[in-house]
Amino acid sequence: MKNIIILFSLLLSLSAVHAQETPVPAQVERLEQQKEQIITEEKAALKKTVEQINLQLERQEITRAQADTLKEEAAKKHALNIENRIAIIENEIAWITRNDDLEIEDSSSREVKQKGKEHKTSSYRHRNRTTTHLMIAAGFNNAIEQGQSLNDVDFKLAGSRFFEIGLSWRTRVFDDSNFLRVRYGFSFQFNGLKPTDNRYFVQDAELTNLEVFSIDLDKSKFRMDNLVIPVHFEFGPSKRVDTDSGTWFSTANKLKIGLGGFAGFNIGERQKLKYSDEGGKVKRKNTGDFNTNDLIYGLSGYLGWGGTALYVKYDLNPIFQDPNVELNNISVGLRFDID
Repeated sequence: MKNIIILFSLLLSLSAVHAQETPVPAQVERLEQQKEQIITEEKAALKKTVEQINLQLERQEITRAQADTLKEEAAKKHALNIENRIAIIENEIAWITRNDDLEIEDSSSREVKQKGKEHKTSSYRHRNRTTTHLMIAAGFNNAIEQGQSLNDVDFKLAGSRFFEIGLSWRTRVFDDSNFLRVRYGFSFQFNGLKPTDNRYFVQDAELTNLEVFSIDLDKSKFRMDNLVIPVHFEFGPSKRVDTDSGTWFSTANKLKIGLGGFAGFNIGERQKLKYSDEGGKVKRKNTGDFNTNDLIYGLSGYLGWGGTALYVKYDLNPIFQDPNVELNNISVGLRFDID
């Protein structure tokens, strides 16, 4: 858990670096971030209000019709709050850009004159096409040979698991539609394998074999850690919201399909053994390369609703180098994309 916290801090730091690389004046960038914060705050406030209304409905303090009316009024209220608060910030941005020798001719099509030259820029409603998300996934992990079924694998089906955490950026492809998006970023993968039949991995020169341990093992686990760059094409409907200050799309409670892959590097592997010897508990941690491949690449995809999805990934590269048996890692679990 300590390692995960450190990695999460690293992800947040790198996210900040990414934001700083955007070629926008510092003041304008800060104001743009405030607009995103306003939307987040009003959405959270609306969610809380709806939860209170639902609670009143469950207690039969109000009727279904009254609940629907209250929800509609709350939605209009917070939509208006977003519009009014963002309008104030838009005025500040316009003032800043005018003082930076930029003259905004039209808020919807923006003809900009700078140093005697005329330029045309897209309207604000089509500028913020990228959003940032925290991605977390977890589930079952295993490794199979070509032509092998999951019934014949050398690793425990329920005991072998994976965990993945990373940052992703989602960019819509088209100006006026959010049906197709590209999701990309980076993540850390932790793929665990628990051998069956009291076995563990033994490295013998170029070979890495599963062998039976001399004593009954309480635990035998092999873990491989990867740093990868995933890229997915994401399809699915979304709700479009147009305001005077711009357009944004919501995929909440919408179907989504992601198809793509990943590539990266193996950054470490370890094997943990636990057993009892002469009445005492023994814990062993073995580190080394175990003849694993350094380059990681594979296919992945997800099918979900809103921010939750069924997630599958398959490593095209074998876990171990030649001349070892070709074992390919496969994972199935749940994926969470958090705004």
